Amino acid sequence: MSRVRIRRGAAAAVAAFALAALPTAAHAAAAPGAGAASRHLHQQQAEPVRQIVLQGAVNVRDLGGYRTWTGGQVRQGLVYRSDALGKLTDADVTTVSGLGLTKVIDFRIPMEVQYDGADRLPAGLSPTARPVSDLGLYGTLVAAIGSGDPVTQEQMLGGGRAEAYMRDIYRTFVTSPENRAQFAATLRDLADGRQGPVLYHCTSGKDRTGWVSYVLLRALAVPEETAEGDYLASNTFRAAYDARVRAGLKQSGRMQNPDLLIPLQEVRQDYLDSATAQMEADYGSFYGYLTQGLGLDLRTLAKLQNKLVR
Repeated sequence: MSRVRIRRGAAAAVAAFALAALPTAAHAAAAPGAGAASRHLHQQQAEPVRQIVLQGAVNVRDLGGYRTWTGGQVRQGLVYRSDALGKLTDADVTTVSGLGLTKVIDFRIPMEVQYDGADRLPAGLSPTARPVSDLGLYGTLVAAIGSGDPVTQEQMLGGGRAEAYMRDIYRTFVTSPENRAQFAATLRDLADGRQGPVLYHCTSGKDRTGWVSYVLLRALAVPEETAEGDYLASNTFRAAYDARVRAGLKQSGRMQNPDLLIPLQEVRQDYLDSATAQMEADYGSFYGYLTQGLGLDLRTLAKLQNKLVR
C-alpha cells in the first residue's frame, strides 16, 4: 500500500471517527440536511442479515452487506461471526470450507471448550484460542443445572440475578485489560490486508461475538442503530434452539423452571447499553475506546476501512 493511500485512508478514518465519537443526535448538526440524510440512510438498512445455514450451529452470519453512513458498504465474504463449531456435520464442514476461511478465532474459555468440544473445521484450519472472560458464568450455569434443585437454581439465577450477571459481563468487555487485548488483536487481524476471510465465535455467538461485531461495524462507520440491530438479531436466530434446550431441561427433570435461563440465552439492549455506558465513562467516546482502550492507531483504523468497506 502506498504512503499516499495510507494518508488518505487515515484522513478518512479521522473524519469518520470524529463524527462517530459524537452523540447520535449531534450527527444531525454535522452538516446542513444531515438529519434527513441520516434518516434516509437508516431506512436503507433493512437488508436481511446474511445467515450461513448449518445443521450444527444456528447463529452463523456474514457481517458484510451493511451500508455505512459515509456512503460505502461493508464487503461480504471477509468477516463471519458464529456460535460454537464443535457440532458441525460433515455437510456443515463442506459448507464452511466453501467460505475460504484463513483464520478462526475462538473467544471461549477452556472450560467451555472442555464441555462443548473443540471446533470441527475443514482440513488444514485450526482455531486460534483467544479466550474472553465470562466472569465465571459458564461454571455457574453448569453448577445450577447440575444441582437439579429448583430452590438452588432460583437462588443462583432468579430475582434479576441473571440479568445483573449479564450486565457485569458486558462491562468487563470494556474494563478488563485482558479482554480488551483479545478484542484488539482480533480487529488487527481483520485489518491485515494479507489476512483472508476470518470467522470469530464464542459459545452462543451473541455476547462476546456480538460485542466485537458491534464495535467492528461502528468502526466501519455503519450507523449505530444498524450495529445494534445486528447485535439483537441473535435473538431471532437462536430462539428456536434455545427454546428446545429449555424444553429438554424441563422434560429431563433437571429444571422445573427453565425460564430462569432466558436472561442468559437472550441478548438485550440494556446489556449492550451497560458496555457502551462503561465505554463512555472510561474513555469519553467510542473513538476513545478504539484508540485508548483497544490501542488501535489511525493507520490500523484506516486499514480496516480500506479492506472492509467498498
